[in-house]
Amino acid sequence: MKSFGAFAIIAAGAGLALTGARDVSAETISSALARAYSGNPDLNEQRADVRVRDEDVSGAWSGLRPSANIQANVGALRSNLRIPVRLPVINQRIPLTDEYTGYPRGATLNVSQTVFDGGRTENSVRRAESSVFESRALMRLSEQETLRGGATAFMDVLRDAAILSLRKSNIAVLDLQYRDTQKRYQSGDVTNTDVSQSEASVSHARSEYFAAQAQLKSSAAVYRQIIGVEPKRLEPASSLERMLPRTVKDAIAAALVEHPAVVAALHRVDAAESAVKVAEGALLPTLSVNAQVGQQYDSFLGLPGSRQFSAGVNGALNVPLYQGGGEYSSIRKAKEVREKARLNADAQRDRVRANVVASYGLLDTARSQIRSDQATVKAAELALKGVREEAQVGQRTTLDVLNAQQSLLNARANLIISQRDRVVASYTALAAIGRLTAETLDLKVVPYNPVVHFEQVKDKWFGIDTPD
Repeated sequence: MKSFGAFAIIAAGAGLALTGARDVSAETISSALARAYSGNPDLNEQRADVRVRDEDVSGAWSGLRPSANIQANVGALRSNLRIPVRLPVINQRIPLTDEYTGYPRGATLNVSQTVFDGGRTENSVRRAESSVFESRALMRLSEQETLRGGATAFMDVLRDAAILSLRKSNIAVLDLQYRDTQKRYQSGDVTNTDVSQSEASVSHARSEYFAAQAQLKSSAAVYRQIIGVEPKRLEPASSLERMLPRTVKDAIAAALVEHPAVVAALHRVDAAESAVKVAEGALLPTLSVNAQVGQQYDSFLGLPGSRQFSAGVNGALNVPLYQGGGEYSSIRKAKEVREKARLNADAQRDRVRANVVASYGLLDTARSQIRSDQATVKAAELALKGVREEAQVGQRTTLDVLNAQQSLLNARANLIISQRDRVVASYTALAAIGRLTAETLDLKVVPYNPVVHFEQVKDKWFGIDTPD
């Protein structure tokens, strides 16, 4: 079995505590979360989605930017001109013919500038910007989920490594008990039944050890998926309760303002509002200015040397009267989408409120469970000591000793699980509020700043290369 570092279960005060020898090369939960923040593929995909949304702003501005194109043509032309002429002297029509062969060619430059489009461009830009802000909030939500998942995976490996160590120690204890029972059987102090019971306990302990090995491997695989490296020497972590608001009421008030899901929902409402105005713009007139410059050669009957130059400017006003009713349907649809976005925002607030209450409940439960498990471990240790002493004088059976040993093992395992649950619950509560960020955790990373890419592309008129 691969070693996951120095990790032991030791008696500490009223019960057992998760402890580990400090190692300068040990992976702390902060360093593990820093790895996840910088390299998690799911999180990087979400950041890429934000950069995709940034381009929508530049694209929306194109509605009020000029457009220009050049049309060029070239070809071959052969013309045959036949003109009948009457000659009075001979009173006859004599056809006059001429043939021309030329290569008509030319080019035309067209430039168009929209002056007014019913406000559709400005509102499209506002909609695109709101979508960018929404995607940033969703990126923050993804960051939170990555950090929460990383903390959970970290603590799962610690928990399973500690339980595996317990199972291994239990095998050694039961094996010693089995050998002692065999000696007592040879001396006639116990029966063959006691030996069989002791042997069965050793076999069961080995089975539990192999199951714990499998569980640790599974947790290590999840750790590798989120953090990006295999778990090795992991240093025990502490709870984040000091970072949490003291009361559930304060936590809810903060979450309704700060949680990324709520922020994203509100920006979605803003985008829907702008979409309604974009749709209403279809009912308003549009005004544009167009300019054209052209030069043609050999275009008149293919006559070599003929030239034609043209230039013109005109304004175009389009006043929509009725366009089949499609524009009205689009407006009504946009309003329904806006109402849906508002309802979604209300639902997100309710969901966030419920998550805060639930996470605080889990944290309170974990704290209470730790106190209970510590008391249980202490009582189980005393009970096992007493049962062993009574068994030595024949007042207890081997089965009583084995049951007491199993009760102590279960109590220690439950304490490990409760300690893990407390740490994970604190990260979950901080995420439920919306404050589980690299800055809050003081991770040694360079925070990802989505504004940099947005400023690089929002006013970009040309270019096909993406910014660095």
